[in-house]
Amino acid sequence: MAGIFKAYDIRGRYPDELDEATAERIGNAFVRLLAAERVVIGQDMRLSSASLARAFTKGAIAGGAEVTDIGMASTPLLNYAVSDGRFDGGVMVTASHLPGEMNGFKLAREDAIPLSGDRDLPLLEARVREEPVARAGGSCRESGMLDAYIGKVAGFVRAAKPLTAVVDAGNGMVGPEIPRLFERVPAWRLVPMYTEPDGRFPHHHANPLDPETTRELQERVAAEGADFGVAFDGDGDRCGFIDERGERVREDLVTALIAAFLLEQNPGATILYDLRSSRAVVEAIERAGGRPVRSRVGHAFIKALMREEDAIFAGELSGHYYYRDMGFTDNGLLTMVLVANLLAASGRPLSELVRPLDRYPSTGEINLHVGDPAAVLAVLAVRYRNADLDHLDGLTVGYPDWWFNIRRSHTEPVVRLNLEADTGSLLDEKRREVLSVIRDADPAVREV
Repeated sequence: MAGIFKAYDIRGRYPDELDEATAERIGNAFVRLLAAERVVIGQDMRLSSASLARAFTKGAIAGGAEVTDIGMASTPLLNYAVSDGRFDGGVMVTASHLPGEMNGFKLAREDAIPLSGDRDLPLLEARVREEPVARAGGSCRESGMLDAYIGKVAGFVRAAKPLTAVVDAGNGMVGPEIPRLFERVPAWRLVPMYTEPDGRFPHHHANPLDPETTRELQERVAAEGADFGVAFDGDGDRCGFIDERGERVREDLVTALIAAFLLEQNPGATILYDLRSSRAVVEAIERAGGRPVRSRVGHAFIKALMREEDAIFAGELSGHYYYRDMGFTDNGLLTMVLVANLLAASGRPLSELVRPLDRYPSTGEINLHVGDPAAVLAVLAVRYRNADLDHLDGLTVGYPDWWFNIRRSHTEPVVRLNLEADTGSLLDEKRREVLSVIRDADPAVREV
């Protein structure tokens, strides 16, 4: 059990790190922690998910909870079920975009508010180590909520115009949702890819951030003459976009596009963006009359800050996009709808909408394995002490014509570096410089 409690959720290799006995203890501890009487559970298509879900349910029932099982579902569908069904808590059995041998739990209290990593998850871990408690009154029933959820998402479609979308579900949980959504919008033409849920991931890992996973999608978009393509992760809360030319669209620029679109209907509203995002995102929000607010990385932090700020939308470099109108939760399917809406409203191709935003060269995220992340960050803070520094999440170093953020991963043993500059030549120079400082601080550093 050691090491499976992460900053945002629970994850481990099945069955070596996470097995049914542990899942049962987690289920029992979960209902005790929340004093939950009614809990809803969903699962993804991984080969171990059904067994882990049954074990979690067994523990929750023993703890006295009434469990509603919605079966295989996406994480956004599970979040919708928690809020719409007014449950005391919800759990999604998934390891998101990670390989098939991994699994885990995403846990939420009422209103789909995630258990926080700074308080709730440590408390849950402590309770898991205690003896399970048996209470009377527990039960389980099955219920389907897919049609109601698709109706909710379809309700965001505005003035649908004919368009073609190639959708790669990655054999994940958005697969069953996609055709049902397109059936409700006859103007849209669907070109489906890998919509059959399959925990073996026979075609590619369901990780839209990995360029290797979208090559076939990119080719298909160009071959079909489609308006855009979209790839989803395994549990459906993240997505990545391909423009009509078959080119990938940076996730932070999607944040800028959607923010500007939503601000047309919500003048002056607050928009959150994660601190790794391009300066073009802030500029787009301000240009549209919105109020931009920087956020730490991670869904639990972003959802909490959205509620504090009453933000209508938030975007994360990882391809998570969050909506107040969906209970402050992330939703890949709704993000696809909004991209279709803004294409219909503008009458312009996606590449043309993105072009003016894509003006700052960026390294993208560079993952580095270092021995002592804290020491590396301390050395960088001293080296760049004449810059604007902040420690909201890791270390951000800012100059008028370039900046970088370096932060420790909450899910992997690496630090993540993002650097942006006004010109390509300056970007290359500063990338070499910053990596040189890191290597001097830790000669064993390696890029992973």
